[in-house]
Amino acid sequence: MKKLTVIMLSLAMSIIAGSAMAKGNQLLDQTHFEKGIKCASCHGNAQPREAVTMMKCVQCHNTEKLAKKTKDMQPTNVHNNRHFGTESNCLSCHHVHQTSENACVSCHPRWGFKVP
Repeated sequence: MKKLTVIMLSLAMSIIAGSAMAKGNQLLDQTHFEKGIKCASCHGNAQPREAVTMMKCVQCHNTEKLAKKTKDMQPTNVHNNRHFGTESNCLSCHHVHQTSENACVSCHPRWGFKVP
């Protein structure tokens, strides 16, 4: 029964990822998978899977380096901002299993950043 659940979940995720890619909008779980990163790398091996926190993201993604890489973003560098500096919660914008979104736009409607 456990194997069937895993197979069904894998199939469902493939369909979701495939439909996102068909729209030209690849989800971050697929991006990570293509780089050889397994689900357990972020979610752990426990069942049910652990929720991913920002602390898990920063184990691989250095916020200081990201802020330097995006220093020329206009009208502002969202990765080094006046609210949180370089410690904005990654998960506010970047969603792994859903389409990412621009969380800044709720207060800053003119900031039409494209979020990978």
